[in-house]
Amino acid sequence: MSSPPHPPVGLPQPVTDSADRVAGNRPSGRCTRPDAGHLVVILLYEGVQMLDVAGPVDAFATANEHGGHYVIKTASLTGDAVHTCAGVVLGADCAAADLPRDIGTLIVPGGPDWRPAMLDRRLRQTLTELARGARRTAAVCAGAFPLAATGLLNGRKAATHWELAQSLAHRFPKVQVDAESIFVRDGSFYTSAGVTSGIDLALALIEEDLGADTAREVARQLVVFLARPGGQSQFSVRSRVRHPRTPAVRAVLDRVTENPAGDHTLESLARRAGISPRHFTRLFRAETGTSPARYVEQVRLEAACTLLVSGTDSLETVARHAGFGSPETMRRVFQREMGVTPGAYRDRFSSTAASPHKYRTGDTV
Repeated sequence: MSSPPHPPVGLPQPVTDSADRVAGNRPSGRCTRPDAGHLVVILLYEGVQMLDVAGPVDAFATANEHGGHYVIKTASLTGDAVHTCAGVVLGADCAAADLPRDIGTLIVPGGPDWRPAMLDRRLRQTLTELARGARRTAAVCAGAFPLAATGLLNGRKAATHWELAQSLAHRFPKVQVDAESIFVRDGSFYTSAGVTSGIDLALALIEEDLGADTAREVARQLVVFLARPGGQSQFSVRSRVRHPRTPAVRAVLDRVTENPAGDHTLESLARRAGISPRHFTRLFRAETGTSPARYVEQVRLEAACTLLVSGTDSLETVARHAGFGSPETMRRVFQREMGVTPGAYRDRFSSTAASPHKYRTGDTV
């Protein structure tokens, strides 16, 4: 005897007749919400990435346990369930046409095959209408493509997964694509790199609404890092440089990354590689695209950023552990590379919000 069919997975489960839910039928009724509450809508479509949906949903749902009043709904064009890129069925609470027009947060998830969503005229029209009525609109990962196809990102900065950044810039030249940031805010539009960066984005939105303490509690309950500011790179310094062919150069890269505070003068690095400093400099630049000194400085800057936002050590201690030697040296590098002092960086990024230079004049967080 065959087992009964599994109900579509709803995030969260809509309140519908159980027989309809088991049968996978379209839910009846409208996506209404109480008078009090911030309506969060995730727009589903075929081939969506499940984590792009589940990550933000769980973050907002967890915030409700800490004083939030988010009403979370999923919607598809027809109100029918959709298949994720993994083949899992996600149920929709309602059709997009049945949504109220005063959406608080509209989220457009991504998926590995984003082209059909980008080219779907009905999806673009629906997304345009919903976004124009929403307080804020967020795209996770490849969700930036259907959102950009509406024209609503024209003239704005936007982030997406680093592998898709060039394609987004090519297809939508009016969009100012940021290939490195985890997430970017421009006006009422938010875009994130994906896939797990959707959680970082949701935490930043929660902080906007409920404050840093609540966002921190949500992050702690979800067991995720709180301090990943939007301007932070999607990947480490080690992964941004070209992969060197020479084992000696690879070993030097790994050694610097593992111990930023070590002795990494040119002479010391060349000695580890077993070649002269001049030869090492040429080889290093040819194989990585940067100089040894620049690489060491960037690794130390990255280490200092992590120490500043994840602990309470003094600036002197941070400078020593990151390899700068003194707070003054660290301060000069921060001001040159980040445009802020280490202390200001800590004050700003010990919370989750996107970096200041990602905001337009007049934006408030």
